[in-house]
Amino acid sequence: MSSSARGSSNLPSTANGDGMEFRKPHEMIVMVPRSARVTLTARRIYTVLLHVSQTRMLAMETMPLADFMFEAPLISILRTTGSDGTDRTAAKRYLNEMRSLEVDWESTAPGDGVKWRGFSMLSEVALEVRRGETWVSWSFPPSIMSALRDPQRWARIDLDVLTRLSTYAAIALYEICVRYRDNPGGVTSRKPVGWWTDALSNMPGGDRREWRKFKNERVKEAVEEINRETDLEIELIEHRQARVVVDVQFAVRRRSRHALPQVHEQPVDAGLMLRGKTLGIREAKIETLIGEFGEERVREKLDLLERRAANDKLREIENTYSYLRSLLRDDVPDPRARPEGPTGAPSSSTLPAPAAFPRVPALQEPSRQGPAPREEGGAGDLIRAMRREVEQLKPAQLQVWVDRALQDLAAKGLLTAVISRRAAQGDVLHGLLGSVVVHAYATATYGPGWNSPA
Repeated sequence: MSSSARGSSNLPSTANGDGMEFRKPHEMIVMVPRSARVTLTARRIYTVLLHVSQTRMLAMETMPLADFMFEAPLISILRTTGSDGTDRTAAKRYLNEMRSLEVDWESTAPGDGVKWRGFSMLSEVALEVRRGETWVSWSFPPSIMSALRDPQRWARIDLDVLTRLSTYAAIALYEICVRYRDNPGGVTSRKPVGWWTDALSNMPGGDRREWRKFKNERVKEAVEEINRETDLEIELIEHRQARVVVDVQFAVRRRSRHALPQVHEQPVDAGLMLRGKTLGIREAKIETLIGEFGEERVREKLDLLERRAANDKLREIENTYSYLRSLLRDDVPDPRARPEGPTGAPSSSTLPAPAAFPRVPALQEPSRQGPAPREEGGAGDLIRAMRREVEQLKPAQLQVWVDRALQDLAAKGLLTAVISRRAAQGDVLHGLLGSVVVHAYATATYGPGWNSPA
């Protein structure tokens, strides 16, 4: 699995265990376009990118570096937005436009005002084809990353609900109102009509028509759709001076679950499909696991797998599907809760063996009897000892193992643009690439059992 497919945050898991729930920071609730129009599809895609990134950040102990890029299959992102996959061409165009598309981010709280002005929606985005499938890699400005990873206040956005809303104004209004779903007052903040036309419009500069026309053409339809398709019931409240409407707010009430419309149930949760494919597990295999173990257990073990894959102190997982299946079958606890074996995997004979590298002669005969003593520190000390030996290699010697690691990653379809760029920059002993380099060196020098118990 690519290291850039990992994400970060110390957020707790969702209360209901639903992998499709996005904790959207309050300062990102209102998005006002500045440089160009934002389409409904683009907003949906962007929300999924934020959700995927936040989910990935759950697995990381620290904030990712500034050049960190998340990644996921494009088709899985589209399915999570409710698309059947026919929007791929348009989605590629929207993703490329997001690099230059500037927006203002604004909080819904009284007096907060604009939080970030003129931010690009994405800092970087790349599209590449891997084995016939288009993958998307993206990064955010640092302020957005910080807010996603550790939001002080957030609104729970159900991505499944967003797929039912058919207009930009409905999605924008739902995200504002959902923040007040459990508010004792039962009403949103009171804002001038100009604020609402900006917040609910997808055009730069907002919609400058008089409020009566904007309400009749956009707001009424959005209110009706939210009341019909979501877990909210909202009502427009207008405040007038003389006969002119100057301020607006909405009454918000939660609807019971059984009152929600019945939608066609998909065979597989699109969120699980997306998370599984990002970890390198095909959709058909996710379907098989769900059929055998149930969605809740698969979702729970995917959480463990993501955290395990993000731990750079442990060796890379060669076969993520086999590892996930072993987690489901053995029902092992969270790997962060207890020490792990040499591979970081549960103690089970069914787990896949470490990746095998061809044994080759060392560039120079090592003046050593073997790696660091096994009885003193176990696998962790062995790996650190191997890393120290690799660090002491001459540049030409090190490059041999780097080239070998890059070839192995390419053969497995795990060589990403980020890894190639870091290799070109000489950053070869960190993350996934560093793990493979050290493993290749240790296996060729000491044999396949270099990290096995004495």
